[in-house]
Amino acid sequence: MTEYTVITDAEGLADAVQKLAAGTGPVAVDVERASGFRYSQRAYLVQVFRRGSGVFLFDPPAVGDFTALQDAIGDEEWVLHAASQDLPSLRELGLEPVTLFDTELAARLLGHARVGLGAVVADTLGIVLAKAHSASDWSTRPLPQSWLEYAALDVDYLVDVRDALVAELAAQGKTDYAAEEFRAVLDRTPKPAREDPWRRLSGLHAVRGRKALAVARELWTAREDYAREQDIAPGRLVPDRALVAALLADPKTKQELAQVREFTGRASRSQLDRWWAAFEAGRAATDLPLERAPGGESIPPARAWADRNPAADARLKAARPAVEALAEELQMPTENLITPDLLRRVAWTPPEPLSAASVGEFLAELGARPWQIAQTSQLIADAFVQSAQSAQSVQGPHPGPDNPS
Repeated sequence: MTEYTVITDAEGLADAVQKLAAGTGPVAVDVERASGFRYSQRAYLVQVFRRGSGVFLFDPPAVGDFTALQDAIGDEEWVLHAASQDLPSLRELGLEPVTLFDTELAARLLGHARVGLGAVVADTLGIVLAKAHSASDWSTRPLPQSWLEYAALDVDYLVDVRDALVAELAAQGKTDYAAEEFRAVLDRTPKPAREDPWRRLSGLHAVRGRKALAVARELWTAREDYAREQDIAPGRLVPDRALVAALLADPKTKQELAQVREFTGRASRSQLDRWWAAFEAGRAATDLPLERAPGGESIPPARAWADRNPAADARLKAARPAVEALAEELQMPTENLITPDLLRRVAWTPPEPLSAASVGEFLAELGARPWQIAQTSQLIADAFVQSAQSAQSVQGPHPGPDNPS
């Protein structure tokens, strides 16, 4: 077994940078975080591979400044798997590619049945990777050698996988599609913060009443603040189910809260004053939250369309199978051809006058890529026209001089 060393200082970084700069071709990059263990999404290990250079493992908290690494490889093509997951953590370190190749996204566009890294490596190279440590706590120090081997293998074959997928994309005529998708991943702006993030509390549907929801909001906020302060995943302090159990118990005193058996978690008793203060703050609140979250610009779920907007329902039911058939013909998942949300939005409020061009402009405003628009805009417009004609034929001609009622 190869013995891997983690780079933790400026001297090790300088040596690695020199070797990487002397390598050839694309650079494979991966990140290990401690999701589920830590509050932050920071990187706790960065793996880099380049042909002619080898694999390098960096400890971000110890190294600190990655300017030299960015200078050495920043202008090269980076190969990542599921890049959208790793780019935020890399950017936090000042590491960002100019161009990238996403092996997961390429596999999706090619219609691979499985797109996890292990599956894609197996499908393209015939090599089986052990995925034993994907959910480990990568903030652990020192990192076990078996974990380091696992992390190194995540990048060791990535450039070879990229080359195999490049050939597949060319064979299926999807090279340009992939290039547009990769560019979109790089250019995508972060989603704005959710207006009421506390509503993500699992089990909140069981909590009734605006006053109780105000307490839920305060409890969630108190846990979030403490989790951020301790850099521990909130659910490890007090699980969602425990917060909801405390809410449903509706304790009248701090002592009653302490006696709620389902109120569990490592901080449920050690931070009892914190949780009770949240109860009191919620009960004293005057800005009571609504029972349901404000809808904003969202559209109703499709199952409600037949009653609320029958014409939109007919448009969606006409367009969806046509899009699905095209996706099957192109050998890719429907959501990669056009996302369900985009299709619902254009079906709910189609542009006027209706045409392939106006549908294309509508989709472009919502972030669809040119290749997606070229493939689907005429198809969607035709389906909408067909649905309108079908509705008209069912209704029959309007009464008139030649068609008395």
